[in-house]
Amino acid sequence: MTNNIISRVTTRRAYNGGDSGIPVKALLEELLILLGIFSIGDYIPWLKWVDKINSLDSRLKKVAKDLDAFLESAIRNKKAECSAGEAKDFVGVLLEIQDGKETGFPLQRDSLKAILLNSFAAGTDSIYTTLEWIMTELLMHPRAMETLQNEVRGLAQGKVEVTEDDLGNMHYLKAVIKETFRLHPPVPLLIPRESMEEVKLLGYHIPAKTQVIINAWTIGRDLFSWDDPEDYQQDKFLNSNIDFRGLNFELIPFRAGRRGCPAITFAIMVIEVTLAKIVHKFNFAKPVIVASSVNAARDIMKTNNLVWSNRPKCKMADRLLYDSKDVAFSPYGEYWRKIRSVTEKV
Repeated sequence: MTNNIISRVTTRRAYNGGDSGIPVKALLEELLILLGIFSIGDYIPWLKWVDKINSLDSRLKKVAKDLDAFLESAIRNKKAECSAGEAKDFVGVLLEIQDGKETGFPLQRDSLKAILLNSFAAGTDSIYTTLEWIMTELLMHPRAMETLQNEVRGLAQGKVEVTEDDLGNMHYLKAVIKETFRLHPPVPLLIPRESMEEVKLLGYHIPAKTQVIINAWTIGRDLFSWDDPEDYQQDKFLNSNIDFRGLNFELIPFRAGRRGCPAITFAIMVIEVTLAKIVHKFNFAKPVIVASSVNAARDIMKTNNLVWSNRPKCKMADRLLYDSKDVAFSPYGEYWRKIRSVTEKV
């Protein structure tokens, strides 16, 4: 879903099945994986040969080649559309300012393609990661889910669809998003920075060329900044001025300062609209509990073992395991007892 949103905003196309024979979704996933891989040559130059032994260099070469082919195809298609007078999208705007008349410097072809990759990779990953965590927390906190649904449905009363115009008064929705950013920043360790000269940091002398990695995940759980930091308490943001746009360093999922994310407004708009549409259209009646202690596990799997012996319905298991006729996913009952006895005799 998020990949389609970014694709349509960027090129006015959806790349579900691949473009020009290139599986774009799988390619972007590989790009994100490679960007997160540690290359020992970056820190110990004389060991850069290790990347050839472990096939990292060959993976990089293949992905770079495939990405370039995809981007070239997208740019060529967009040039043809622009010449035909079609509406401009992100690529069209970049092509329009490529000559440098508006920016004061020419935008080289490689720079244009690199910016496009930022849009596809960073936008897609951060948005869907955040939405997954939001839904996970709401399913584990049914009262928060109910409050959010009441707010969204109340403000959108009588409307078939929630629109951007409805978001302004959805204060609880914004609080839910902020609390999720606090506990689950989409990038827990922010992209490293490097000092360009000697500097003092908290009284320590830091030489030039020193890398610093900011741990947004730990900052969001800092005991000195937050009350009960391990608990999901979205109400704290209802009467708080703390925001995630780089002025409050307790909450920095999008970084801050000169290297802050330039697409915060777009990402937040997509997250807010998507979340509002989900809770407006669908009911999530079944409560979900995550047991994370020894006592809870003992209670579920021993003390009240029979009560917890059933399986929730699973579409994937029904489709792939012959209507859940296996021993792992079949509902608890006479059939399960029979099939279980068969597996125990094998």
